Parts: sequence; C-alpha cells; structure tokens
Amino acid sequence: MFGRQPKSEIDSLVGISARIEGDLCFTGGLRIDGEVHGNVYAADGADSMLIVSEHARIEGEVRCANLVVNGYIAGAVHSTELLELQPKGRIHGDVHYRLLEMHGGALVTGKLTHEPAGEPVFHLADAEAGAAAG
Repeated sequence: MFGRQPKSEIDSLVGISARIEGDLCFTGGLRIDGEVHGNVYAADGADSMLIVSEHARIEGEVRCANLVVNGYIAGAVHSTELLELQPKGRIHGDVHYRLLEMHGGALVTGKLTHEPAGEPVFHLADAEAGAAAG
C-alpha cells in the first residue's frame, strides 16, 4: 500500500501449541501463532518481518522493521518500517512506528508515536526566527 514490499518469506514459526518463556531474537521472517512470554526482537536490519497471527499472544516488548499484528501484544511496540494492524489486532502498550496501516476493528491502548525516517523538511523554530527577523 505504501509502495514498499517488505520481506514476505517466513524463515521461522512458533506453532499454535507452542509457549516460549523468555526473550526471542530472530532474523529474517518470523510468524508467531502461539504464546511468547518475553520480549521479541529482530536482529538489526530493515529486512525483518514479524507476523503475529490472530491466535498469537505476546507479553513483552516487540522490536522489528515490519510488523503485522492480528493477535494480542501486551507491551511496547517499535516498528522501524511498516506496522500493519489487522482487524483482530490488539496492542496494549505504547506504539512507535514509521508507517502505519490500521484496519477497522484494530485496537491500540497506549500512545501512538510517529518516528520519522530522517530530518523534517520544515522546522517551526526556523520559520519563527525568520518571521521575527523580517
């Protein structure tokens, strides 16, 4: 939708009957159908993709580039590229994102904070200084 094609290949899977106690670090693509009681982190790099299915439950912080949520996350979320909240997606925690796609029915209980990719084109302080000088 935003002219980006995030990595769609899934390298790893946490099955629906699996329960992980502790932090989970991954590279590439990861799909979670089960439960994770701990933080979920992608290794540095813009190619990471995490899919949280409608059956999934994460209790901990989530950090990755591209994130699709159709399940439940209780914790802070940091998406450095695209965050897609699907209709059954639920996030209870603060969300930091660069691009956001939110479907009807999705729910966020917490603050949404946009993290720009680079420097803003226009600085309000510069405009006020220029107006005061002119």
